[in-house]
Amino acid sequence: MHIGRPRLGGTAAPRRRGAADGAGFAPAGSCAKLGLMSQANPIRLFVTHAWEPDDDYLRVFEYLESARNFFYRNLSAPDKRPGGDKEAAKEELRRQIAPVEAVIALSSLFDANQDLVTFQLLYAQASQKAVVLLKPFGSQKPIPKALSDLADEIVDWDERALVDALRRQARHEETTRWDTIEFKLD
Repeated sequence: MHIGRPRLGGTAAPRRRGAADGAGFAPAGSCAKLGLMSQANPIRLFVTHAWEPDDDYLRVFEYLESARNFFYRNLSAPDKRPGGDKEAAKEELRRQIAPVEAVIALSSLFDANQDLVTFQLLYAQASQKAVVLLKPFGSQKPIPKALSDLADEIVDWDERALVDALRRQARHEETTRWDTIEFKLD
């Protein structure tokens, strides 16, 4: 069992809750045929990055690891920056995004890396990948319209909200969890 920070190279080894290998995955864009998420059939994810891990990138995996009965495989690899020009970097991002079912977009990256984040989300949208946008962590700063327009769903930094959004967007699974509110009658 892996506890602590995630491995950054998502394709090198499966995550603790991921599948043992990449075999058996349905082709991209066929989420209806994938069935329910399970340990043998994890949700394939890409988390936006600017070729280096940052606190929010690592925090995503802390949230996902704390979720019960949520199985995923991280295919983003911020530590594998290709040599060469911008086109080589874009091609590597396309390669990382192509096999995923959902993209987790970090709004915190947008200000410093607007072009790179926009490229990742436009490619995800063009490839019919679900995009779940995380609001800025610990801030009430509004999300730029250019960024929110590229998201299928926008969520707060909440483990349950993130996991539920990924299940809905990637596999079209509805969760049947209900919040219980306790109150005292006077």
